[in-house]
Amino acid sequence: MSIIRPFVVPLFAALLLPALLLVPPSSAAEPRPIAATPDLTLTETEVTYRADLDALVFDLTVKGRAGATEVTPAGQMDGAPVLAYAVPTTLKPEQLGFAPGPGVLALVATSHPDFDDTPLWDENGNGDTTDADDGRIFHTHWVVLVPDERVAGGLSVKPVEGDPKDVLPPTAPGMPIYLDSPGHTVLLQGNRLRIVVPGWRIRNLDRFNYDGVTAYLQVNASDESRPTLGIYKVYSVLSGDLSLPKTFKLP
Repeated sequence: MSIIRPFVVPLFAALLLPALLLVPPSSAAEPRPIAATPDLTLTETEVTYRADLDALVFDLTVKGRAGATEVTPAGQMDGAPVLAYAVPTTLKPEQLGFAPGPGVLALVATSHPDFDDTPLWDENGNGDTTDADDGRIFHTHWVVLVPDERVAGGLSVKPVEGDPKDVLPPTAPGMPIYLDSPGHTVLLQGNRLRIVVPGWRIRNLDRFNYDGVTAYLQVNASDESRPTLGIYKVYSVLSGDLSLPKTFKLP
């Protein structure tokens, strides 16, 4: 990691940030959430601990087939659709390597066919870590969410003020938002989407509360009145009110 990151991540940021920040205003893309499907309707969310592997398993169960619903590519970064299965938690951002501060830390599995934001990982195994096709395959992010009245879903990924390297984990892709690309394993198994997180990756892990959410997000690179990455439609909230009622505790 110490050898790869100094070259790969800055290069990725150099390629992606101009696309995010320098798109002409005339290319503004309006939000266009896809319709709800059983694949996005949650029936259960559980976080369990495997002591033999020192791993946490984040398990989301849906009525349909997990990950089967797809979004249509926008053909560009501005307006790029993002489909997400998320587990919002009461973990603190600094426990996962972000700078301390307000916001809800969530583990998210996303699919977005227009771009790749995991420059250290090769999800489709073709030997190209920055291949846009990697983005279509469900992969993991830790994100910090903040309230945002500018979007229909009421939340957006927290923006970075200043240098991203000062507030983001070393595996972050360099985008100007609180988003990390940790490379955790995602398993699609019928009606279940499972994410495997090594226990040692979460600092001072003891207990936390959590919830389950499925949602549509969209990238914005041209409209200053909207966030870079906001939630425009929430399909399912396990608790019904995002109260994070479920509790995980180390045995």
